[in-house]
Amino acid sequence: MLKLALLATAACLALAGPAAAQATRTWVSGVGDDVNPCSRTAPCKTFAGAISKTATAGEISVLDPGGFGAITITKSISINGEFGGEAGILASLTTGVIVNAPADAVVNLRGLIIEGAGNGTNGVRYLAGGFLHIQNSVIRGFRGASAGNHNGILVNPTAGNLVLDVTDTLIEDNGTIATGGAGIKIKPTGAATVRASLTRVQASNNQSGLNVDGDLGTGAIDVIVRNSEFTRNIGDGITSLSPNGGDSLVRITVADSNASNNSAIGIHSVGQRSTILVGRSVAATNGGAGLQGNNQGILQSYGDNMTEANGNPNAGVTPAPPS
Repeated sequence: MLKLALLATAACLALAGPAAAQATRTWVSGVGDDVNPCSRTAPCKTFAGAISKTATAGEISVLDPGGFGAITITKSISINGEFGGEAGILASLTTGVIVNAPADAVVNLRGLIIEGAGNGTNGVRYLAGGFLHIQNSVIRGFRGASAGNHNGILVNPTAGNLVLDVTDTLIEDNGTIATGGAGIKIKPTGAATVRASLTRVQASNNQSGLNVDGDLGTGAIDVIVRNSEFTRNIGDGITSLSPNGGDSLVRITVADSNASNNSAIGIHSVGQRSTILVGRSVAATNGGAGLQGNNQGILQSYGDNMTEANGNPNAGVTPAPPS
């Protein structure tokens, strides 16, 4: 009897092992099925279906074009849509990707088209984690009609030290005058700190292009912008906000970039704890000033910027210190 019981237990474990195992690489397809194991020959249908079958630090790859649904990410993972055709996430009335992961998690999103259909909430919402890398993607159409902000990318942690890296990405048609929002909005609370790097990012036709808001936090926010465009936005191209008092220290460095043809100000620093350094950049044909510092906000220009044909003259701008 004992021998039979041991054999039965071994058989059950043998059957349970493969079913419970997670693969380091899984696949999704427009004609897949989430009951599949998400292998290359039997892919899943959605990112949400595949992530539960993918090991921590594994990768979900897109086999062919399709709409793969919204997803919440709670571990290190890579989602790669670069080589399988259009890797879509339709997020009508919701958020496309939520990242709420452990402090050491690394999340990579590559080659995705995240579409809000004109009424989505946020394209990507980054709540917690270590590193979030977004590459070669399109995020657009998050203009929800309900009260509150609607953004292409929203970074709003309550704690931790988060890093955001966005490269070669188009962010357009997000936010409204009524609800606010931005192409990229960074607004931590509590003692959370955020470091962000934006390289070859195009943020156009949003309520504002880049909005970095330290009003509700006490941790530092550091943003580097390189070779990027913030154009044709309804409000400012780039805004840094940190009012007087014990709020976040906000610092933005802008180099080799363009903040032009926005309805308000090209590059705008507001509040005593807000600093923007600008070099080798263009802020022209804006409805307001090209460069402006308000309410003791510091905006330092290296003197090699072009600020022509704006609606108002530059104001509150000081020369940057010599290197």
